[in-house]
Amino acid sequence: MTSPSTAVQAIPGAIVPTRRRKKRVTIGRVALYLVLTVGAFLMIAPFLWMILTAFKSELEVARFTWLPAVWRWDNFVGAMQTAPFLQYFRNSLVIAVGETAVTLAICTMAGYVLSSIPIRGGKFLLNYFITLLMVPFQIILVPLFLIVKSVPLFGGNDIFGQGGTGWLNSWWGLIVPLAAAPIFTFLARQFYVSLPSELADAARMDGVGEFGIFWRIMTPLVKPALITIAVFQIEAAWNGFLWPLMITTTDDLRPLQLGLAIFSQNPASIQWPYLMAGTALATLPMVLLFVFAQKQFVEGMANVGLKG
Repeated sequence: MTSPSTAVQAIPGAIVPTRRRKKRVTIGRVALYLVLTVGAFLMIAPFLWMILTAFKSELEVARFTWLPAVWRWDNFVGAMQTAPFLQYFRNSLVIAVGETAVTLAICTMAGYVLSSIPIRGGKFLLNYFITLLMVPFQIILVPLFLIVKSVPLFGGNDIFGQGGTGWLNSWWGLIVPLAAAPIFTFLARQFYVSLPSELADAARMDGVGEFGIFWRIMTPLVKPALITIAVFQIEAAWNGFLWPLMITTTDDLRPLQLGLAIFSQNPASIQWPYLMAGTALATLPMVLLFVFAQKQFVEGMANVGLKG
């Protein structure tokens, strides 16, 4: 008499259930998880200290205690009243939205052209963008400042760009020069080149123009790409410091990171609870952005470079 398992094995094409093997707990695995746990704590410790310090009193900060004796929620209100953080927030939001809008508009179109349209010199342009990726921002900082200062017919300049301040201390100078970075054009090109070219060819045979193909057919298929580029650009604009430091002179245009640095200029009079409260509020939008966009962000990054 055959057992049920033997009978099942005798049936052609039958799926034989297998038992799951339990993972063996080894010394190496325990050591690995221990190292990862310690590393995770070391990375999160500064952020945790910042959050806890935002609820402490000045005395508790001076003697360094981890947990506050009394949770002072009014520190956030005091931070808003001590420095114009709300204005800094508004400025950072305007800069982030403006730069991202310009980046998505220009870089996606440039990436589509480099990936799908056989233009003369297209290979040279692609190599040019790749070369620009290797140029540090600090190298072009001074030339970029001189260009922004010499924009014709802005800030009191004449038609030759002389006599005034150009785009210095203006929204134009804060948004336009740092939008449409080469890295985003290259990323957009990599996303578009991964799409099947037969879609564009079929649309051309139906009489659809190139802009129509770009806007109505190809771009809706690269939604994770757009979110990936937007996340990168928003993060870069939100944390911008060096460029706003060079071209702004008043609180009316200073972004959040620059405002936090000015708030802590004098180490002897720093109000650490207020500073940490402002820093925590500055970090919160970026954390929420990644939490809500992480699925599309990871999907977009996984598709980069699948096709050259």
